[in-house]
Amino acid sequence: MTMKRLFAIAVFVLTILTVNAQEKRFSPEKFQADMESYIAEKAGLTQQEAAKLFPLMREMQEKQRVIYRKMHEMVKQKPTDEASCANNIKEYDKMNIELRNIEQRYHKKMMGEIPASKVYEVLKAEYRFHRHWMRGGERTKNGRGPRKR
Repeated sequence: MTMKRLFAIAVFVLTILTVNAQEKRFSPEKFQADMESYIAEKAGLTQQEAAKLFPLMREMQEKQRVIYRKMHEMVKQKPTDEASCANNIKEYDKMNIELRNIEQRYHKKMMGEIPASKVYEVLKAEYRFHRHWMRGGERTKNGRGPRKR
């Protein structure tokens, strides 16, 4: 083999490996788009309903994300005495309650924008999407997430 041919093969292999590695990286934007597409389809949302609902969902998720980060930081701590442990447990419980309160407030807002029956279907679809994704599930042919059983 000539040096040029060997170099060309090496470049080709590296290109394929790079493209393959990029496809496996997590993209929050793609995840959000896949989830919203799946939810809209499974919950039967119109474009107008989706336009009202998804900004509220994103806003809710961002507020929840702040609390999840705090919880994550707390779990990484290693309290040294019983009082500190008890305090951390109380704080953790407060954060869980705040997560539920955020959900409750946003569910009410969502029901003010679209019918409760559709909000219910959205919640079910979101649950199914996350469950399938966390199990490492494959995407369907259209790339939209789990298949309905």
